[in-house]
Amino acid sequence: MRFTKMQGAGNDYVYVNAFEQSLPYDLPELARQISDRHFGVGGDGLVVIGPSNSADARMRMFNNDGSEAEMCGNAIRCVGKFVHDHGIKPTTSLQIETGRGVRTLKLDVEHGKAVRARVDMGEPILAASQIPTTLPGERIVDLPAPREVVNLDADWARHCGLEPGLTCVSMGNPHLVMYCRDVKSIPLESIGPQIERAAVFPQRINVHFVQVQSPDEVTMRTWERGSGITLACGTGASAVCVAGLLTKRNRRKILAHLPGGDLILEWSETGPVYMTGPAVEVFHGEWHPPQPASLGFKLA
Repeated sequence: MRFTKMQGAGNDYVYVNAFEQSLPYDLPELARQISDRHFGVGGDGLVVIGPSNSADARMRMFNNDGSEAEMCGNAIRCVGKFVHDHGIKPTTSLQIETGRGVRTLKLDVEHGKAVRARVDMGEPILAASQIPTTLPGERIVDLPAPREVVNLDADWARHCGLEPGLTCVSMGNPHLVMYCRDVKSIPLESIGPQIERAAVFPQRINVHFVQVQSPDEVTMRTWERGSGITLACGTGASAVCVAGLLTKRNRRKILAHLPGGDLILEWSETGPVYMTGPAVEVFHGEWHPPQPASLGFKLA
């Protein structure tokens, strides 16, 4: 099976062209194997690019644990680049079908190759029941954090200056945003999975900690549902933009610094969020499913 490794702000996936080749039926298992960073190609997951009845192409995105996600902002920019650069539809305006509907992309092209994209991420979903979460209230905006989600009295929470408010936003997939004084000191590897699987989030949740530099600039770190710590999350950065405006922490257009690079987000409060960021092809190759391991010798 031929594949292409791509990354958007360090959020890396293995991309497979289903226009030209058939794929195994068990895509979740393929995602688990091929995205393994020790025994596979390595990545945050698998993205399948194939035909669509309603758009120029369809993307299906699987996390590295095999779970299928509705949408991925960094991956869709790379899908747009792939569709353009590989001649599927070499235009600078594309429509891509996702698990949360069709999204429109505008590509910046240099020397015949797409280098970045501006994506219509759709309108944010703010109704608690649609995110979904069972936290109290119609909207979850700066809600004092219940202990079942995060212990504000923990040493790590006091050390990083964690603020008590929770804000929940769906960008086609669920996000929780919290603010702190020092985002680098968050023990993301331990607190991320705890919050992701808190009982108040019936479909689990993506977790983002944000440090505000100014009304126009933030730094964020992410624990992604099904993938763990990632270098960037496009839907998450979009949710951070929305959360910042709802809580009056930032303006409608911000520069978000993520561990893997920068994204520009803009929300007018009356329509979709727009995200602009890079798309990079890293390498391509062929994948041969692993065979059962053998010691190659027998014990006497």
